[in-house]
Amino acid sequence: MKGNGDGLRWLTAAGMLTWLLLWAAGPVQAYPDAMPDGAYFDRGTDGCLMCHGPDSQWPGHDILDTVHGVRGDARTPFAEGQRACESCHGPSADHVVGRREDGGRPATAIAFSAEEPAALKDAPCLACHQADTGHHWQGSAHQFEDVACTDCHQVHPRQDRVMARLTQAEVCSDCHRRTRSEFLRPSTHPVRSGSMVCTDCHAPHGSIAPGELLRGTLNESCYECHAEYRGPFLWEHAPVAEDCSSCHEPHGSSHRNLLSRRSPWMCQECHQAQFHPSTVESGLGVPPRGASRQVLGRDCLNCHTQVHGSNHPSGAGLIR
Repeated sequence: MKGNGDGLRWLTAAGMLTWLLLWAAGPVQAYPDAMPDGAYFDRGTDGCLMCHGPDSQWPGHDILDTVHGVRGDARTPFAEGQRACESCHGPSADHVVGRREDGGRPATAIAFSAEEPAALKDAPCLACHQADTGHHWQGSAHQFEDVACTDCHQVHPRQDRVMARLTQAEVCSDCHRRTRSEFLRPSTHPVRSGSMVCTDCHAPHGSIAPGELLRGTLNESCYECHAEYRGPFLWEHAPVAEDCSSCHEPHGSSHRNLLSRRSPWMCQECHQAQFHPSTVESGLGVPPRGASRQVLGRDCLNCHTQVHGSNHPSGAGLIR
């Protein structure tokens, strides 16, 4: 087993290697360098809101009350000199004034529809957000699965559901069904109550860590909240220092404290009858040849309370 320093360096190196292998494994999206060709409408937002007002089947007026609609901010699509709606939808004069043979309107240059490739839909977003959220997007898990920005984000409503703590998990669980079911188990992180959200641990736009974690390793991510287990300890519990998921399920468990298995059986996967009979099914069931009365029907943690590590001079057995 490795200590804290070696273990974290090894895990970071493994995460980097995994990221590089994923990068080389599949095609990288080719993002357009410019908007599609076409003519821009010369009336700005007015022409759009004639049809996309409050009573429309496809309302878009609420974007004016969001950060994207702040006219006094030169970075927004609605700032002076920008193209308003067409800053993202592309040159769409034909959509406003044109008609198809069936009487309908041609689509905007970029309609953000399910039929359009993710790279085309992401290009307007990355044109502004490359510096903050896009620097790890290329090669990320969502990018490799052709998940577009608009598959998660809603730009027109006043409140983007994935940006609100009470509704973010609902958006993520539309795809991550297994994780959603894990959060319904008896022992979980407080995601359903809104006290935690997925982005407290994960970077949905990509990271250099396994599982798109915010920090370089799983342990470092856990220590953000559970700093008391960081160490270093005089007496280390090696699996704890190497990987929290050796014992815990990060999203939810049927056992207390997010344990992946019920104790004492979880402990006995590694500790086979050391110092005292610690294996429940190790013999006739009568001490000392069989299971210990201190373990049967009880718990190793009744005595070994400092299971994450101890700084006590007499804490070699993690009992104090």
